[in-house]
Amino acid sequence: MTEHPPMTVPAGPSHDAEVHRHMRGYLIVFATLLLLTMVTVAVSYVRLPGHQAIAVALVIAVIEASLVAAYFMHLVSESKVIHGLLVVSAIVFVGLAGLTFLGWYDQVRIW
Repeated sequence: MTEHPPMTVPAGPSHDAEVHRHMRGYLIVFATLLLLTMVTVAVSYVRLPGHQAIAVALVIAVIEASLVAAYFMHLVSESKVIHGLLVVSAIVFVGLAGLTFLGWYDQVRIW
């Protein structure tokens, strides 16, 4: 069996600065997610009407999901083709959800 050389990471000031920059970004996103989680908990104690509470929770959840997708799933550094496909997917999803709600409001009463 042949021996493979160990994987080496290039060391040096430029590599260290790059790692430090990425780690700083991840920590900022982590702190933001932690803050948004605390905001979510705080908003749950505020007595908002049902529709407003759901709207606020959805806005916070969308922001959190966007941060996770952009930074932890590395969508920030993807090409414009991937961003375009993501936008098209979101439009199709919103369209299908809209059709579902239209069907829900346009129910035919048989009895």
